[in-house]
Amino acid sequence: MAPSLSLAKEKTPVPKNCSEFESIALLLQGGGALGAYQAGVYEALAKADIMPDWVGGISMGAINGAIIAGNKPSERVAKLREFWEHITTDGNWWGQPSAFAPLMQQGGEVLRTFWNQMSASVTMASGVSGFFTPHILPPWCFPSGSPSALSFYDTDGFGKMLGKYVDFSTLNSGAVRYTTSAVNIRSGNYTVFDNLSRRIGPEHVMASAALPPALPAIEIEGENYWDAGLISNTPLQWIMDEATKDTLVFQVDLWSSRGEFPKDMLEVLTREKEIQYSSRTRAMTDQFKSTQKWHHAFSTLYDKLPADLKETEEAMLLHECCATDNVYNIVHLIYRTKHYEGYSKDYEFSRLSMEEHWKAGYNDTVRSLRHKEILKRPKCSEGIMIYDVAED
Repeated sequence: MAPSLSLAKEKTPVPKNCSEFESIALLLQGGGALGAYQAGVYEALAKADIMPDWVGGISMGAINGAIIAGNKPSERVAKLREFWEHITTDGNWWGQPSAFAPLMQQGGEVLRTFWNQMSASVTMASGVSGFFTPHILPPWCFPSGSPSALSFYDTDGFGKMLGKYVDFSTLNSGAVRYTTSAVNIRSGNYTVFDNLSRRIGPEHVMASAALPPALPAIEIEGENYWDAGLISNTPLQWIMDEATKDTLVFQVDLWSSRGEFPKDMLEVLTREKEIQYSSRTRAMTDQFKSTQKWHHAFSTLYDKLPADLKETEEAMLLHECCATDNVYNIVHLIYRTKHYEGYSKDYEFSRLSMEEHWKAGYNDTVRSLRHKEILKRPKCSEGIMIYDVAED
């Protein structure tokens, strides 16, 4: 069956924001070219007047998140669109893909698979304008220790490009909390960068997206960093550790932890990548739910303790660490890979695929927001509900 190439969006009106939560968090996984899905998610949220006050992202999610947090609400969707059109236009060998849509429909998935592979090959050969460009020679042709010996591409123009789409004064104003992360190469530690504790610059966003061996490390204050996805590609842990308010969480994943058993070596490599970069999201949400259950149970028990027990050092310590009445809804929005997308889907930067990913994110969000219960405070004893409307 041929894939649908229509770029039409869901026409059913999106309900306007009636959230009962004090805070709204938007969490964005890394996933390269798949990140257009997150832009579509944000467009649907914005149309529903659901404006996050905390945006956390890793790798491509860090870039999308910086564009959201680094612009006025009225400008965010337009800036996301400009960015994605920029990185999917220059250097593509086919020009405007809409002219080839009828051919794609006639050829079905076989032709589309070939199309995507050719697109990814072009990206590998020429890079993405303003994002990354290949070295003239492969890394092993350069002296050991030199910058060109440590990656296949350079990102010299990346910071300048970010400046076109992100106003870092706005990002650091505190209007929206912005969090990203990277891996310290020397220590191997997972380092979090947050605009509540430091000024965020292009280098912090670049560091989160510096995936080796393709892209070079980014130096920040004398330390060198790689892509945070090497350790964890899912920002949910930040909410678990830092949230102090009742929070509605939109967790936007670009990699699904679930998939079919592979049939050949290329599918083995694809499935390996999906499992690695999905970063056990479902296990983390289950852990969050379990932790919430115990926190709420202890909070209820503490209120019933006699005054003399409440004032003991042990009870006070446990209360500080464990007691909470915060409630959460976590809404999973997960990009579902098409059959014709394979191992190269995260570096296949064609305009055609970008539009499809954007549309998928928009439509999944519209469908999810029709379920008004996701905007309501949970009434269960553990104080947390997890929704995956597309799945369930």
